[in-house]
Amino acid sequence: MPSPQIVKRIKQSVLMSEPLMLTTYKLPHKVEMQIDEILSAYLNELGQEQLTDHLSYCLKELAVNAKKANTKRVYFDEKQLDLHDRDDYVEGMKNFKEETLDNHEHWIELQKQRGLYIKFLFHPKGRNFRISIKNNVEITRKEQMRVYDRIARSRAFETLEEAFAEVLDDSEGAGLGIVILVLMLRKMGLDEDAYEIEGEGGITTASITVPINEVKLEKLDMLINQIVEEIDRLPQFPENIVAIQRLINDPKSEISDIARKISTDPALTADLLKTVNSAQFMLPNKVDNIVDAVKMLGLRGVKNMLFNYGTEKILDLPSHPELWDHAHRVAFYSFTLARQITRSKDIIDDAYVGGILHDIGKIVFSAVHPELLDRIRHFTTERDIPPGLFEDLSAGYNHSEIGAKIAEKWNFSDSLIEAIRYHHEPNACRPEHRLIVYCVYLGNAVCGYESGEMNYDIMDHSILMKFRITSEDQFKEVQHRLSNDYEAEIKMN
Repeated sequence: MPSPQIVKRIKQSVLMSEPLMLTTYKLPHKVEMQIDEILSAYLNELGQEQLTDHLSYCLKELAVNAKKANTKRVYFDEKQLDLHDRDDYVEGMKNFKEETLDNHEHWIELQKQRGLYIKFLFHPKGRNFRISIKNNVEITRKEQMRVYDRIARSRAFETLEEAFAEVLDDSEGAGLGIVILVLMLRKMGLDEDAYEIEGEGGITTASITVPINEVKLEKLDMLINQIVEEIDRLPQFPENIVAIQRLINDPKSEISDIARKISTDPALTADLLKTVNSAQFMLPNKVDNIVDAVKMLGLRGVKNMLFNYGTEKILDLPSHPELWDHAHRVAFYSFTLARQITRSKDIIDDAYVGGILHDIGKIVFSAVHPELLDRIRHFTTERDIPPGLFEDLSAGYNHSEIGAKIAEKWNFSDSLIEAIRYHHEPNACRPEHRLIVYCVYLGNAVCGYESGEMNYDIMDHSILMKFRITSEDQFKEVQHRLSNDYEAEIKMN
C-alpha cells in the first residue's frame, strides 16, 4: 500500500484535478512497485479498480520504451553514430540490444549524467484519467512511424494469443509490446485512440486516457445538478445590483444614470473608487467623481465589478479569509499577466474578475447553510448515491463544474463562466475565451507553485510559452515579481 502521505496526495489530486508526478532515471523494481501502488490508489478513487492489472502492464510497456529511447541516445552518441542517418541507424541497432543489456549500469550512468529522465504523470481531468510517461529525448519521425505501423498491425488480431503466436520483430522499443498494449486497451473496452505518442520541444510524451467509471459519473452529474438546484435557495443578487445591471444592459441609459444608481450604495461606491484608484490604473491624480470612475472602468468593467461585489455579499467571502486571499491573489496575478500579452481592456478586466471567481464552487460549500447540506445528504440517500461522493464534492472535487453551473444560474458572462469551468483544463475552453482562461490558469498555477502544491514540470508548458516563459528560472522570476507587486498593492490599500 502507498504511504498515508501518498494516499492523501492522490485524493487531493482527484479532488482538485491536479496532476501528480514521479521522476526516475533508472526505473528500478522499487519504482515499478511504487507506480503500481499509485495507479491502484487512483483507480480505486475513480471507480475503475478492475482496470488495475491491464493498465499496470501498459504503463510498464511505455516506461520501458522511454527508458530504451534514452539508452539509445547515449549509445549512439558513444558510438559516434547519427541516429537520424539511415546507414548509421542500421549499424547502431546491430548490437544495441546485446551491448546495453550486458553493461546495463554503464548506460544508465551515462543517462543520469546527461539528465535523461522518465517522468510519470497521473492526471484526473474532467471525465477522464490521463496517465503520461515523459522522457526528455524527442521521438524521431522514423520512430513515430514505427509506432503507428505497430498500431496498424494490431488491427489484424482479435486476441492477445493471436499476437503472441505471430512472429514479430520485438528488437525495437515499438515492437510487439505496442501491439499487445493496443490489444490490452481493447480488452479494457478502450480503442487505440486512448493511446497517444508525440514529441515536442525535446520531450516525448506517451499517454493513455481512461474514462472515469460511467456509473460514478452518472451519480456525480445527478448530485451536481441537485446541488445547483439547491443553490436557488441562496439569496439572489441584491436588488440594487440587479437594477444597475438592467441600466447597463439598456442602450438608452446614460453613464450619469448608472453612476447615480451606484452612488446610492456606499459600499459599492467605495469599491468602485478603490478600483479606479488602485495601482492597476496608474492614474496621476486621484478620482473622486463617480461619473468619471464609471467612464474610467467602462461598462464591462462595472459589470464585472457587480459580479464580484454580488458574489461577495451572497457568499460572505470575508468570513473565509483563506479563500478570500487566494481569490484576490489569483485575480491580481491574472490581471497582471493579461496586461503583458494583450491591450484589450475587456480581456484584462475579465481576467481579473475570472481570478476572483474561479473557485466559486469551493466557496459555495463554505458558505451554504447547514439545512441546505442536510437536504443534499437526504437526496443522496434517496437516490442511492454513496455518501463519500458528496463528501468528495464538498472537499473540492469537480468544484470548477459546480462553480460554472452556479455562474450560469446567476447569468454571468460567457467568458467568466469559461474561466471558472476550465481554470484547471485551459485547453478545453472555447477558442474565443482562451486568452482569459489562460491568464486565470497561470495566475492560479503561480499561487499553487508559491504554496508548494504545484510543480513547474506539471504545468502546461504550451501555455507558459505564450507568456514567454521557457524555463523554471524564468517562471521563478515572474512569480517573484507578481508576489512583490501584489504585496505592494496590499500595502497601498
